[in-house]
Amino acid sequence: MPTYPPDPQSSPAPSAPPAGAERLDHFMARANARYYATHPLLSDFITAPEISQVFGELLGAWAATVWASMGCPSRVIFAEAGPGRGTLMADMLRLITSRVPAFAHALEVHLVETSPLMREAQAKALAPFAARVPGLAPVWHTGLDSLPDGPLILVANEFLDALPIRQFLHTPAGWQEHYVQDATFCGVPCPAPQLPDGRALDPDCVVELCEPALDIGRLLGQRFAHTPGAALFLDYGHNSSLTGDSLQALRHARPARPLDAAGEADLTTHVDFTAFAAAARQAGATIWGAVTQGAFLRALGLMERTEQLAAHASPQDADALRSGADRLAAPEKMGHLFRVMALTSPLLPMPPGFMKGPAE
Repeated sequence: MPTYPPDPQSSPAPSAPPAGAERLDHFMARANARYYATHPLLSDFITAPEISQVFGELLGAWAATVWASMGCPSRVIFAEAGPGRGTLMADMLRLITSRVPAFAHALEVHLVETSPLMREAQAKALAPFAARVPGLAPVWHTGLDSLPDGPLILVANEFLDALPIRQFLHTPAGWQEHYVQDATFCGVPCPAPQLPDGRALDPDCVVELCEPALDIGRLLGQRFAHTPGAALFLDYGHNSSLTGDSLQALRHARPARPLDAAGEADLTTHVDFTAFAAAARQAGATIWGAVTQGAFLRALGLMERTEQLAAHASPQDADALRSGADRLAAPEKMGHLFRVMALTSPLLPMPPGFMKGPAE
């Protein structure tokens, strides 16, 4: 049985793909760009901010605590990647403006978003805050690389999972990379994939490599090595050396074949937090987690805040609040499926929600 890694000298040279074939990450990028530009906002899925306002309130309090740990700088970039309808940012700002006004006046809000439909919804959601505090008027970006210099607090919920991946398959004949041709996979011989954590891979495995996520990890690591900052990522994925095919699609709120009808379904994969952490750590960031979303939110006070709101709500609204908290934190629901990781500058203390020292 073959072993991994193979002798680099025996790795197959890259081969030209068949005419008309498209590398999987290029296919995903094209399909998702069309999907988010043309489909009703979040029509096929629901995210944590839409489930409970407490989610955003807790992350707003998290950001305020991190700001204090930075020494309360008078100017800080407050960014969100993949802001959806703007619900999460609105909930965070509502908490910040009411509870930590000094933090609110230090903020410059920046949103990483490419969809015109989403930008329009975000502007509407944040307009009340921008009317009260000038710095809360959002500035949009197409990527994290154009965020301005200075102290940074970044939040990204269900952002990494939609980034395009490359997919490699180990076969008895060697490594192949998946290309897409006529809505089916075709394999093109290639060298063995290299992951930043250097893990050993079993024979006959599928390996997913998300190069945009690794680039983001390196970008933030390099930034945090010399500028105070913290980034919080919440997504579904794994924090281990697991491999396998995790590509999935939702169309009309139901599972669909990922390669069918490009641009008509939302394509996602499980986030490889192990590789992401390795890339960020090697570039200079300190890594915290990944921990389960349930443990993280409970540590921030999910249940206590939910009960505070429920005590002043109608019976129907109180039930909805408790149901939302359960959905976010219960192990059999989103509590274990989703994981949370923070990247920080090396001199910052452990951020809220994490129970032990930095990940090695």
